[in-house]
Amino acid sequence: IRCPVKECDEEISHGKYGQHLSGHKEMKGELYSYINKGGRPRQHLLSLTRRAQKHRLRELKRQVKAFAEKEEGGDIKAVCMTLFLLALRAKNEHKQADELEAIMQGRGSGLHPAVCLAIRINTFLSCSQYHKMYRTVKAVTGRQIFQPLHALRTAEKALLPGYHPFEWKPPLKNVSTNTEVGIIDGLSGLPLSIDDYPVDTIAKRFRYDAALVCAL
Repeated sequence: IRCPVKECDEEISHGKYGQHLSGHKEMKGELYSYINKGGRPRQHLLSLTRRAQKHRLRELKRQVKAFAEKEEGGDIKAVCMTLFLLALRAKNEHKQADELEAIMQGRGSGLHPAVCLAIRINTFLSCSQYHKMYRTVKAVTGRQIFQPLHALRTAEKALLPGYHPFEWKPPLKNVSTNTEVGIIDGLSGLPLSIDDYPVDTIAKRFRYDAALVCAL
């Protein structure tokens, strides 16, 4: 087969044709489609599986790795992230770039679970109402701003008695050495004796105070 590249005109045996062509650095797009004739159409990078993406980008990855080791102390992630941010900003997608930067610096767009718990309790939402709100917000914005219920539950557990062991050093006079207490004691500032209140009042009151502490 005669090589179609200008100023080459070399004749190559059929078996070595692909190898010869890939040797030409300045390969034009139309040449590429010519080699690929009858082959599988080249799919868009983002539509590929992770494995195929890795395979297609392996040469670029090698170059980036070499650059990172030479110039940036081997921090490939930083180089790639910076490239991505620059590419976004070059296309004027500053909002997405800002969000990405926020995530990189560990301050995502989402609320802390404890803050979500405070919102849930102080707005008197039941678990199912909160879950509906969480789901809707996530679907509409495409981002997880409110945290799922299990995260709220974990945040709440940290405020219940016995979660944080502690002791006073030196021990305080007239203060019980019992560590089985929460951040807030069971009475939560209720004036009467604990026996004078129905249990669910105490529970609700505790949850309310716990939520305030969470928010703080």
